[in-house]
Amino acid sequence: MNRKEKVSVALALFSLFIAYLGMGLASPVMPSIAKDLSLSGAIVGYLFAAMAFAQFLASPFTGVWVDSIGRKKMMIIGLLLFTFSEALFGFSNETWLLFVSRLLGGVGAAFIMPAVVTFIADKTTLANRAKVLGYQSAAISLGFIIGPGIGGFIAEFGIRAPFFFATAVSLITAIVISLVLDDSISTEQLEKNRASAVRPAFMQEFKKSFKPQYFTPLLVVFVLAFGLAVYEMMFALFVDEKLGFTIRDISVIITVGSIAGVVAQILFFDKLVKVFGERMLINLTLLSSAIFIFISILIDGYWTMIAITCIVFFSGDILRPAVTSFLSKIAGENQGYIAGMNSAYTSLGIILGPIIGGILFDFNIDMPYVFAAIVLSIAFVVSSKKLKKPHFK
Repeated sequence: MNRKEKVSVALALFSLFIAYLGMGLASPVMPSIAKDLSLSGAIVGYLFAAMAFAQFLASPFTGVWVDSIGRKKMMIIGLLLFTFSEALFGFSNETWLLFVSRLLGGVGAAFIMPAVVTFIADKTTLANRAKVLGYQSAAISLGFIIGPGIGGFIAEFGIRAPFFFATAVSLITAIVISLVLDDSISTEQLEKNRASAVRPAFMQEFKKSFKPQYFTPLLVVFVLAFGLAVYEMMFALFVDEKLGFTIRDISVIITVGSIAGVVAQILFFDKLVKVFGERMLINLTLLSSAIFIFISILIDGYWTMIAITCIVFFSGDILRPAVTSFLSKIAGENQGYIAGMNSAYTSLGIILGPIIGGILFDFNIDMPYVFAAIVLSIAFVVSSKKLKKPHFK
């Protein structure tokens, strides 16, 4: 890529980073907002799930629209929706408005994700696509990592301040993209796509994902999101009750583990793909994720838990771009559709993971991790047998 293309890809990645930064900003202030509005823990949980649920429902449609509306416009629309959702959450004192805000934020993320992935696919070759998709996954992880920290700092100015900060940054990003970014798909191709476009139907689009060449890698996407959601969402409860870790202990472990994953994506992912290939890398990281999530229930030391968590995050953050890169290679002309389904299966995993993990936690604190390890192990077996190396003409 030349310098202009690198700047364009960086700007597209920044839009994705902003979306996930905004999601992370809410974490430290949600308990205070819940107290102010007398929200139950269940309502707070539903609020967190609402964004992923909306993203899941919207993703099949946005994945189709990205080929007829254009990558640039999709990013701008997604950022504007996200801007409005953050402002609405900042001003709202009614529970139903908070839900509207989270749903709009999920739709905004569903617009941004496939637009960024397809923009990267357009701007890269097969030789360097894996490396850039590693940056894409790192942008998501980095948003989650620094989001809570920035949110906690900004909350010193008021518990609604993080949402207004996200509003401003998202709006500025949308303006910059509208002025600077050139779309990666031609006007002629967009018109051709519109002429041949079929109105998206959710179930029809979702059924297409069961085609043999798509289903196994998309199943891996779901299992990855499910397993990591169980691991991350249950982590604080797990180590607090079982090991007596403090809030500071938990914060340090998650931050160190997350940073390890981002460093792995940036420094090692491209090299690992060249050595093993996406297919083998997917299988290896599925297996390592299952093993070390299970080992977590056997750990009783602080530093050992940090090491195990780093390995789990490392495996997950290598697995995510490996699957995305693999899907991009088998998608052919269906880049937008596959990117949308990637987002849909990710959202489904994030929705179901914490729900099932929470139910199992009430039975036994080890059960969420045991179940996640079993699911990942089954995915490893299926992937090893069914995941086929892509063929190119």
